[in-house]
Amino acid sequence: METKKTTTLLPQEKIIGKIIFLRDEKIMLDIHLAEIYGVETRALKQAVKRNIDLFPNDFLFVLTEQEIELMVSQNVIPSKKHFGGSSLFAFTETGVSMLSSVLKSKRAREMNITIMRAFVALRKMLINNTELKLEIEQIKKKIDNHRKKHRVGFPIP
Repeated sequence: METKKTTTLLPQEKIIGKIIFLRDEKIMLDIHLAEIYGVETRALKQAVKRNIDLFPNDFLFVLTEQEIELMVSQNVIPSKKHFGGSSLFAFTETGVSMLSSVLKSKRAREMNITIMRAFVALRKMLINNTELKLEIEQIKKKIDNHRKKHRVGFPIP
């Protein structure tokens, strides 16, 4: 049986590094997506605007001035001057998924698969981190209960 060989054009870690938490959502910015897809940001935005009905508010939102300032201060994006006054689009995971229906190149399809896998990997990391925190809390409680039991029988001066 022959297996289809898959190639990752960008390391998953690099893509995960482009996923940002904003407004309690995991998002990717248009400038990063354009870079990954190998298109100009302007072209990506035009394709989205031509198909805006495919991008409701839970798929896509425009960053506020305060959010842009935050992104600049955290070195997520270069200075505001770099964008020439244009607004920044933020795509949620579902919005990124919808991009594959708007950007029809082979590279866009391949990269969309890689990006979706990066979102899944990030979700798994977060779940594992949460599980680890819960286990640590359970261990702390057991140790605390153990200490309390021994203090009752053997007072420590």
